[in-house]
Amino acid sequence: MHKRRLGRTDLSIAPLVLGGNVFGWTADEKTSFDLLDRFAEAGFNAVDTADAYSRWAAGNKGGESETIIGNWMKSRGNRDKIIVITKVGSDMGQGRKDLSAAYIEKAVDQSLKRLQTDVIDLYLSHWPDPTTPYEETLGAYQRLLEKGKIRYPGCSNLDAGQLRAALDVASLRSLPRYEVLQPEYNLYDRASLDGPLLDLCKAEGLGVITYFSLAKGFLSGKYRSKADLGQSERGEDVAEYLNERGMRILSALDAAAGRHSARQAEVALAWIMARPGVTAPIASATTAAQMDSLIRAASLKLSADDIAALDRASA
Repeated sequence: MHKRRLGRTDLSIAPLVLGGNVFGWTADEKTSFDLLDRFAEAGFNAVDTADAYSRWAAGNKGGESETIIGNWMKSRGNRDKIIVITKVGSDMGQGRKDLSAAYIEKAVDQSLKRLQTDVIDLYLSHWPDPTTPYEETLGAYQRLLEKGKIRYPGCSNLDAGQLRAALDVASLRSLPRYEVLQPEYNLYDRASLDGPLLDLCKAEGLGVITYFSLAKGFLSGKYRSKADLGQSERGEDVAEYLNERGMRILSALDAAAGRHSARQAEVALAWIMARPGVTAPIASATTAAQMDSLIRAASLKLSADDIAALDRASA
């Protein structure tokens, strides 16, 4: 499978990243192993998680996803073939988003232990922490790099001004810079990335991997009315998309899916893969059928007319 270089790093990833947010939540360990096996056997190599996945689920405390991924890599002996992406800074009981040096240097060891590895390929600041200067956070990443605990730092959920400020501090203080951005982005939720933020990533050579790439499942096409929201645990999160613009986007996805004998989700992911400046979308699966659909999405080539129609629908 053709790999894409992730920004200026030496990491090359398949054009779709597997989201590990469901592991230990809506997918138990056995199901997660089966999904990961299917993903890896198809030639994909990057898995995204976070220390906080899935703290929100009843009975969980965080770290469940990392633990499952670590157990899987150990049992399969394939750590050298997998690009591991995880995140730090979410509230894990400390009561706030935390990117302080002391917290990062403690949290990374916990993630390494759960993942059963000695190095994290890409370590992302999960959220902005307005109480901690960029210099302190980037200084912590510098020490992790020097110790060989991470290969590259990145960030998630920064706007253009915040990313610019972080890059400027890195340059001014000779600190490692964020090499990858992970923003929310899909056919419906485009405004925060399109424009100044994506322009900045292109200009600075950052890799971009998008989350909520299927708009919390809305772009799969299975949610068409409020009556459909009970189909999954995440259904209520989709209610905000049930409006005129959302239905227009679904109609465009229906049309493109019909032309390509594909599923709506596959078209939505292929649209992101074709976006200039975006390295890969992140998407998750809880069944073998969903995983097979993600795999097909990576080989779906949309025409210029397909992309134009989708762009018009999502305008």
